[in-house]
Amino acid sequence: MPALSDTQNERDDRQLPIDRVGVRSLRFPLSIRDRDAAVQHTVATVSLAVDLPHHFKGTHMSRFVEVLHAHGKELTVSNIVAMPKELMKKLHADKAHVEMKFPYFRSKKAPVSGAEGLLDYGVIFEVNADKEKTDFVLTVEVPVTTLCPCSKAISARGAHNQRGTVTLAVRFSDPIWIEDLLELVESSASSELYSILKRPDEKHVTEAAYDNPVFVEDLVRNVAVKAKAHPRITWFRVEAENYESIHNHNAWAMIEGGAAPSAK
Repeated sequence: MPALSDTQNERDDRQLPIDRVGVRSLRFPLSIRDRDAAVQHTVATVSLAVDLPHHFKGTHMSRFVEVLHAHGKELTVSNIVAMPKELMKKLHADKAHVEMKFPYFRSKKAPVSGAEGLLDYGVIFEVNADKEKTDFVLTVEVPVTTLCPCSKAISARGAHNQRGTVTLAVRFSDPIWIEDLLELVESSASSELYSILKRPDEKHVTEAAYDNPVFVEDLVRNVAVKAKAHPRITWFRVEAENYESIHNHNAWAMIEGGAAPSAK
């Protein structure tokens, strides 16, 4: 059989390196150990990329998938962290990027009735590496309720509230549980969310939110204060977006703080 041409390795003369090239929107099984020492099985949407020097025409896309499948039928946190270095070696690259985004479920009991149900959150593992260091960022996407302090102050009856999403990204000195970050965010809002609420629970949640009004600005500040005080968090970025109930727009705020990433 005649040798097949390797077009990707042909020379490119445009003198333009590519910062990231690879594959995205792959779905792959993922196994995560939760704070209760149980193992949660979920499915991650995966992005894999490397840099490409200016003189190469293309990269070898199949090698990204080969690295992913080399870890068997299910990924874990430990082999996700190691994957950028494997990509660099496999594709002869100087930098590599791995991102895993997946749904994460918690069993939560309603505050009064104790009715139990699963609530889903978004979690992202992002790992970037070069020849000197590996940088890991953990991000959680947390749904919450906020009640408007201004609406409460000026209204004779009630106050408008809305559901929102808080996105908290962190770097850390020692391992941190996903649940710790979820609780940090939920305790900063007017109320946390539940999947099952009976009438006594609905009354409790409504009144709790009314007693704890927060602007979107309050929400990110509340999270930032707790992130700064956390002994393991070395850097954070918190964003909050409220899906406004009386406006045709969303309210948004962001705070970033902490030290720059260090080599690991």
